Amino acid sequence: MDDELKIVRGQSRQQGGLTKSLEQTEICKDASLSMIRSLVIIGLLLAGAQRVALADVLIVADEFPAMEVLAAKLKTEEHVLTKLVTQKEMPASLAPFEAVVVYIHGALSQNAEDAFIDYTKAGGKLVLLHHSISSGKRKNANWFWFLGVSLPEGDLSQGGYKWIGGVSFDLVNLNPNHFIMTNHVSYPARIAYATTNALVRDGSLPGFTLEHSEVYLNHVHTAPRTLLMGLRYADEKAGTTYVQDRAGWIKPAGKGWIIYLMPGHTKDDFENPAYGRIVLNAVIYQP
Repeated sequence: MDDELKIVRGQSRQQGGLTKSLEQTEICKDASLSMIRSLVIIGLLLAGAQRVALADVLIVADEFPAMEVLAAKLKTEEHVLTKLVTQKEMPASLAPFEAVVVYIHGALSQNAEDAFIDYTKAGGKLVLLHHSISSGKRKNANWFWFLGVSLPEGDLSQGGYKWIGGVSFDLVNLNPNHFIMTNHVSYPARIAYATTNALVRDGSLPGFTLEHSEVYLNHVHTAPRTLLMGLRYADEKAGTTYVQDRAGWIKPAGKGWIIYLMPGHTKDDFENPAYGRIVLNAVIYQP
């Protein structure tokens, strides 16, 4: 009888040990799963932190004071982070950026031209400022065709393109229903303006004036687009006033969008409260 009890107790101890062993195994499994979950969460948090640390918007420029003003405004007013680079410093892929801003006065390299076009057609938002459409880009093979614009050569009075620097001119809101032209934009003046634009046919429109800037005249649109902003420039020497619905527009391109805003010759233009806000709206706009 004693021997049988010893055997039973031994078996019980073995079963108890097995149970404890199984329990310890389960505890280890739970600990492992918990550790894996923690690592996954940490990984996600780190990935999120890295994403926040990366720029949301890429600015490609060859003149920087004005774009530094824009970058600062995007950060302080919209909490948007930017990366400011030259054409040669552009990353291999533009796809990660929510928007690409172009502010190139000089020659537009073929590599940059191709990258901007591919980015936009794939679904990107390309924001072009001021001299990103200028006579120096005529030599680019696809740029004007892609944008649907032309800059005719010849005399200004005959419809030829011309830029005039060191002048003041007015800009008006041609699209009172569009986010870019209305979101937090305060227009300080009503400006006499005649237009055939179906959205606005009033004799005066909300607008503002840029001083000591540069105006572009006789841009020609060769493809449809949505108009945003018009310009009014009085050439006192010639005694001619130009009123043109071509100072700002937006159009689709492939799966993406192109937004063009003509003003922006100096950083003072971007510091103008109305225009500075319009540029921010263009960058954050979700088509």
